[in-house]
Amino acid sequence: MTELHQFRVAVCLGDRLCRVLRGDRGSVSAELVVVTPLLLLALLAIVQFALWSHATHIAQAAAAHGLAATRAVHGTASAGTAAARQLLDQLARGPLADPSVAAKREAVTASVRITGTASRVVPFLTLPVHAEASGPVERFVLDLAGG
Repeated sequence: MTELHQFRVAVCLGDRLCRVLRGDRGSVSAELVVVTPLLLLALLAIVQFALWSHATHIAQAAAAHGLAATRAVHGTASAGTAAARQLLDQLARGPLADPSVAAKREAVTASVRITGTASRVVPFLTLPVHAEASGPVERFVLDLAGG
């Protein structure tokens, strides 16, 4: 045997001996037991935040729809609440839990506020959803200057 070959055999035996003495048998199983739940939790967190984002967009759309009914020329706060609630009934059955609608119409402004919580995917994680839309009340103004 050449010296290089003897060195390779010694290194190879040394590596095997080191691995056996180090006792890393079964370490892959232990790592898998630790890492798999963390990966699943990370995946569920991504799904949870996507669901929260979707619920926020639905609430914003319902608030805008309710504002359109509230600020119309002959609109009322109850008409805005009904319009927002109708859209929520159509769109938010899954992603938005316990939505509440509050519409307000004053002399020159109108606003609609929607609050609720996103449906849970991750246990013990409750994400609030809030959307608000406001704008001026539409009025019919006569053109007295008349041109």
